[in-house]
Amino acid sequence: MANSDLHPGVAQTRRHFYGQCGLSLGSMAALGMCSAAGGERPSFASEASNLPRPHFPARAKSVIYLFMGGGPSQLELFDPKPKLQQMNGQPIPESYLEKRRFAFLNKQKALLLGSVRKFAKYGKSGQELADVLPHLSKVCDELAIVRSMKTDFFNHGPAKLFLQTGSSRPGRPSMGAWATYGIGSEAQDLPAFVVLQSGSRGPRGGAALWGSGFLPTRHQGMLLRNEGDPILDLTNPPGVSSTSQRHTVTALNALNAERLSSTGDPEISTRIASYEMAFRMQTSAPELVDFTRESQQTKRLYGIEDDRPSFARNCLLARRLIERGVRFVQLYHTEWDHHGGILENSLTDGLVARCRETDQPSAALIQDLKERGLLDQTLVIWGGEFGRTPMAEDREPRGRDHHVDAFTIWLAGGGIQGGQTLGKTDEFGFSVVEDLVHVHDLQATVLKLLGMDHLKLTYRFQGREFRLTDIGGRVVDKLLA
Repeated sequence: MANSDLHPGVAQTRRHFYGQCGLSLGSMAALGMCSAAGGERPSFASEASNLPRPHFPARAKSVIYLFMGGGPSQLELFDPKPKLQQMNGQPIPESYLEKRRFAFLNKQKALLLGSVRKFAKYGKSGQELADVLPHLSKVCDELAIVRSMKTDFFNHGPAKLFLQTGSSRPGRPSMGAWATYGIGSEAQDLPAFVVLQSGSRGPRGGAALWGSGFLPTRHQGMLLRNEGDPILDLTNPPGVSSTSQRHTVTALNALNAERLSSTGDPEISTRIASYEMAFRMQTSAPELVDFTRESQQTKRLYGIEDDRPSFARNCLLARRLIERGVRFVQLYHTEWDHHGGILENSLTDGLVARCRETDQPSAALIQDLKERGLLDQTLVIWGGEFGRTPMAEDREPRGRDHHVDAFTIWLAGGGIQGGQTLGKTDEFGFSVVEDLVHVHDLQATVLKLLGMDHLKLTYRFQGREFRLTDIGGRVVDKLLA
């Protein structure tokens, strides 16, 4: 699925040049590939369909990524450590701190911090979960809990970018953009990649987390608003009818088509498609966010009590989006950055409050998808950009610093083997000692479940081939059903 187009900023692409010569660049490439492969038909795209052909059969058709911005503490949620409890308040052995960097932790004053959370085993699989996740415990046999995640960056912005785009620097395509570039979209009246936000603010990193980078801009995520019209200027102004709006869009597209014919700029094709999508969304978007047809039972399942914006509403909206053919839905929920007060039981602030906001909707999403026959084809991911340290910061109330060497996520549905806990950390939860899963490994696995080989899903830009997993990544076969 490599792409050899010039950067959209140039006046005329190579494709357009060869087209003027009576040759199709795609046909030339296909002939070359057939010759090299002994006459076999190339498998990078289907000429009979607008959807790209996957590299191999997909196990998932769509992804719902529940991103917990700030870094949830694995030690309070998924990875119990009796030794850490026993040594609460004692110094951590110095060998753990050698050549290690932290965002705020004073290594000279680093004391181990045990958790006050109670863990128990649930389900037929015996998954271990903390007492702040009572709803998730009911669907734990659907989960693959990965305790052995590792990342490279301990500050929020770079870490989020790294997980979402494969790079710590802005400008690379996001995972959702790569996914839609690779497999296209079945949605006719909605974007292929949609972004939803909840919490007190948006995630650090902003729109770069769901941008298309150097991919065509039609692959960037569409951010839906929580209040009012889901998209600004979605409603026609007074005096503008749907018919006149249709005439306006048709006229603009005709002008753009003429410009496309003379320049061959692929971004003009994106502009035409954007106008058409915007026009169709004037009907589809209001219907999408209208929950009046959802039963009260379904709303209670998610914990939706009113029309106020919430993570629960976004989880239900995510289900509605994938029902309508959207490929990638990214939910951001913030305020998991617990440098202090992580041991508190506050219902309005801190880790307990975040769990109360997200536990029931996350579990409901899995249950709802399963009951509707959608879970097998929908990959659900839950997790943040990194974890938290086993040591407390030198502040009151006590909390944990950012930690890159070990953190936990979970996955469900879409080709995932549920009812398992993958990976193991040491007795303090500081480092991975078994089945390490790097961020690039997670990205490679997500693409594999969508039917794509992360080594082959590339895009040529500024003289080199780029991919989501950069120069790393391996598929974590143990996660696959």
